Amino acid sequence: MREYKVVVLGSGGVGKSALTQFASMRDLYIKNGQGFILVYSLVNQQSFQDIKPMRDQIIRVKRYERVPMILVGNKVDLEGEREVSFGEGKALAEEWSCPFLETSAKNKASVDELFAEIVRQMNYAAQPNGDDQCCSSCVIL
Repeated sequence: MREYKVVVLGSGGVGKSALTQFASMRDLYIKNGQGFILVYSLVNQQSFQDIKPMRDQIIRVKRYERVPMILVGNKVDLEGEREVSFGEGKALAEEWSCPFLETSAKNKASVDELFAEIVRQMNYAAQPNGDDQCCSSCVIL
């Protein structure tokens, strides 16, 4: 089968995700994905609730509980409008046994760390003993 890579561009909030992420396509994206960054807006409680079934879908499609994954609360630059506490995000990440970060795409806060961590998670999962707990001496250079 020939592979076609289509890029959808547009300003925020115009409906790009609504056009591309219907259920069958989302399953395909998940099946082919190696690592997952689950992002919610910390100024929107509903986005935090919406992330939970997405994680369930990843586990269902991948058929494996320990998929490289990071939970990310974005928009930390809007601290005064926060609806999801740091503790809520941290607790959910602990429940899922995955790393947790709060970021600001606007200010580029913790964005580099986010991508370094997902690469580390994917590299670790690809090792022969990737199911074992990681040692605490891992260093990303």
